[in-house]
Order: sequence, then structure tokens, then C-alpha cells
Amino acid sequence: MAFKTDIEIAREAKKLPIQQVGDRLGIPAEHLLPYGHDKAKVDQAFIDSLADRPDGKLILVTAINPTPAGEGKTTTTVGLGDGLNRIGRKTAICIREASLGPNFGMKGGAAGGGYAQVVPMEEMNLHFTGDFHAITSAHNLLAAMIDNHVYWGNALEIDTRRIVWRRVMDMNDRALRDVTVGLGGVANGFARAAGFDITVASEVMAILCLARDLDDLQSRLGDIVVAYRRDRSPVYCRDLKADGAMTVLLRDAMQPNLVQTLENNPAFVHGGPFANIAHGCNSVIATRTALKLADYVVTEAGFGADLGAEKFFDIKCRKAGLTPSVAVIVATVRAMKMNGGVAKADLGAENVGAVEDGCPNLGRHIANVKGFGVPVVVAINHFHSDTEAEIAAVQAYVTEQGAEAIVCRHWADGSAGIEALAHRVAELADSGVANFAPLYPDDMGLFDKIEAIAKRIYHADEGLADKAIRDQLRSWEAAGYGHYPVCMAKTQYSFSTDPNLRGAPTGHSVPVREVRLSAGAGFIVAICGEIMTMPGLPRVPAAESIRIGAAGFVEGLF
Repeated sequence: MAFKTDIEIAREAKKLPIQQVGDRLGIPAEHLLPYGHDKAKVDQAFIDSLADRPDGKLILVTAINPTPAGEGKTTTTVGLGDGLNRIGRKTAICIREASLGPNFGMKGGAAGGGYAQVVPMEEMNLHFTGDFHAITSAHNLLAAMIDNHVYWGNALEIDTRRIVWRRVMDMNDRALRDVTVGLGGVANGFARAAGFDITVASEVMAILCLARDLDDLQSRLGDIVVAYRRDRSPVYCRDLKADGAMTVLLRDAMQPNLVQTLENNPAFVHGGPFANIAHGCNSVIATRTALKLADYVVTEAGFGADLGAEKFFDIKCRKAGLTPSVAVIVATVRAMKMNGGVAKADLGAENVGAVEDGCPNLGRHIANVKGFGVPVVVAINHFHSDTEAEIAAVQAYVTEQGAEAIVCRHWADGSAGIEALAHRVAELADSGVANFAPLYPDDMGLFDKIEAIAKRIYHADEGLADKAIRDQLRSWEAAGYGHYPVCMAKTQYSFSTDPNLRGAPTGHSVPVREVRLSAGAGFIVAICGEIMTMPGLPRVPAAESIRIGAAGFVEGLF
């Protein structure tokens, strides 16, 4: 059987003018700022006018740990949104924007797949509405102003050995992880060690995704700690008078982007922090806007539930006062087999035993999400190679965990293939059984929060940190940051910090290599194991196959 590719399906989409998509949510055309015919930003004045409306039901889509077999979390998010609309529930979708780094690195585009996609796919996976470029520019403006301040006399008495604000770019480039700036003589400033992170790891990205409005955005930008003096007192972004200009650069980027699914249902695509090195959720302003306009909002959190869902619950929901009604965990038979020890090349052959051996990874995610007081349903994202016996094995295991697993065929059939899940999700959301609570209280010590995540979510024996890191955490507590949540930077491929340790490992430790204060975003970043905040390209990057074909279309990105 021949299948169309994702991009072939996307190019056949019968898109509505974006004003008609907005009208489905009651957004007047004059409050949409079009970027072409099929995408637009929603202006702040309209968003402000929604404040007194009640919120709809918030539905989180998360997943098992990612494998090379594929899980399809975004595809399921889009499919579920279409499915809920199909059964008569007014629903909007909220997902993140794609970073150029992984698009040209190893995974290609990210807007769903098959007949469960958000369009325009090409623009969304390239420059879209320029939000990432604005974030990159605002971040690097602050970096330039730090070095410029030092060059012109350093009135703030910044200790150049303790400048903690790195530069960013939206591309994978390992050569820029650690650099020296200011070489070449007096005219170029003072030489010092520096480095680059990828834009999705920028605190500016996190701030934009957590800010309520422009005033909150500027206040948070001003709170960024950029350096320390010799007496260890902090220097803030507002001390350099950079927060105003950064806000100007981010003014348009702060407004959520509205696009549509293949079935012309509304989708907000805004913000893009990775979940393995940042907090992994789309923007609060997009989610809150959607909740005011729709009865149900389907959103996702990056990578597996151990990273994305934990941060969605402990950071985004805590900071924004959100209360999720239900969580969907996406799994595939193929991924269960990989977790059970089957090589990728052998996934096409039936192997019920391997499925059963791999299910504990799913079981741990189910238990973890339930631990937040949120009801869980499992979506089995169907592949044509799945057998009835393998599907039955997953469903039987999930039933033993006190949940339900529903087969979903949205990739092949669109909303018609996910109606059963849509009905069950709506039933759970409407039941009011959710009793959400974060994993830990605000007043718990910072290292205790790290250990709580390590032990209760990763099922590790302990968190490890040397004296310097523990002392740093205690100093931040003394400075008034002890109530902050913790954002774990860790490999997405395993519950442990070893990316090769699949399944549901126990008996491991979580070593914390570095901690960073994100005072503007309002959390502490704990960098664990060998995870990098500036990824590198693979041996054969996707960029080698990306080109404009004879018909004038982009090829190789999808």
C-alpha cells in the first residue's frame, strides 16, 4: 500500500483564509494581524478583553520516552483537537514553534503528520512569523550591552570573570559552546571566556513563554541576572537599561500565532523551549487565550512525561495558575518493542513478548502523571505493522495500571480515526475528577526539589551534587530565590541520565553538573549528566538533503 508523505498531504490542504479560522473562535478580523493569507497574530487588545470569560478544559498530551521508532505526540495532539471538534466540542490546539536547529540537524519538520497536521507546514518549520529571530536578537542585544558597558568604563563594577549571560543562535553548532570574545586588541574590548546556547534554551524564550503581557514581559526581562560583582552582588538586566529595548524587539513576538489544521480547526503555535534543556511548553499567553475562546484546549509538552509533563505541571501550571483536566500519554507498539530490546530494523515482525517487556516504561509514566492528581488515558498511535495481539498486550497492561488504552488511527484517517479517544477525553474532562497538585511545595529547599524529581519521577536512588553546587543553591535561597521551581536539563531518551538505558531503570543516580539561575523566568535550571544546552549536528545532518526542487518546493525538510 502506497502512502503519501506528510509534505504531500500538507500541500494538498484546502486552507481557509485565516480570518475565517479566527471567526470560528469569535476573533474579529480587525484583531488579527495577518502574515500572508494563512497565518496571523492575535493582538494584545483583544486578548485583554477576554479577561472575565470563564476558562475551558485544559488537556495535556504527553508521551513515553522518545525512541527512534517514533511516538507521534504532536500528531496525536493535532488529531485529538480535530477529533474533539468532529464530535461537536469547540476545541483549539496549542503547540510550540519549531527550532531551526533540529530541523536542519536530525529530525526534520515538526507540525504533526499524515492527516493530523497543522499548516502551513513549510513556513512553520522555517522562519514562520519571525518569533525566534526576535528572541535571538533581544537576547544578543543584552549580551552586546554587557560587553559595551564594560568597554566604556564598567560603572556597575561587573566582574568579567562572573558574566553569566551567554549568547544564543537558533542552530546546532557545537563549536560555539565555549568561546573567547574580545580578542584583537583594545578596540575590541576585554578578552573573556563566553559561549553560545541554542535559542530555545534562552531565558528570554522562557520569559516570553511565561509572561502574561508586555508589562510582565519587561518586568521579567529586567529581573534577569547577567553578571556578578567582585563582592558577589548581582547585576540585573535593568541595571544596564536593556529591558526596554528588548521588550520593543519582542513586542510582536509576544502576540500568539493563529494557524489551522488540515481540517481547518484553529491552532495556536507560539513559543518553543525544548523540554530536555528548558521547560518544554508553548506560551502561557497562547494557552490562556485559547482557554477563553474554546471549551476544550489540547496542548502538548515536549519529549516524554518525565521531562515535558513534569515541567508543564511543576513550572507552567504553577506559574500561570492552570488546572489540567486530563492527560493523554502517547505510546506506540513499535516503541514498546524497542524498549523491550528489539532493534529498529526488526520492528516490523510481531513480537508480543518484547511488547510486554517494554511496557514498564509506559507504566511508569502512567503512575507519574497520576501522581499529580490528573486522570490518564493512553493513546496507541497506530502503525500499519501493528498486530492485534501486540495491541491487545498494550491494552491489557494499561488496564492493569488502572487506565485505558485506545487505538488511534488519526495519521491515516484524520479526525475519523480518533473519535473514540475524543469521546473518552471529553468524558474525563467533564467529569471533574482531576485533583491537580504540583510535585513539591514552593517552600521546599532547592536541592530537595531536585531530589524529589530524581526520586519520584526518574525513580533514582539519589541526586548527586558537589559542594560548590550545593553552596550555590543555598546562596540563591538566601537571596530570595528558594521558592523557585526546578527545571531539569536531562537526556530525553531515558528516565536516567544515560540515554542508552531504556525501559524503567532503577538503582541509578542523577548527577547535577551545573546549576543556573533564571531569575526572570522564575526557575532554577539543573543541568544533569552530559546534556548540552547547545546541541551539535549529527554525522549526516538533515541539511545535506534539504533543497529547492525543480517544482520550486522545499525538499528534504519533512
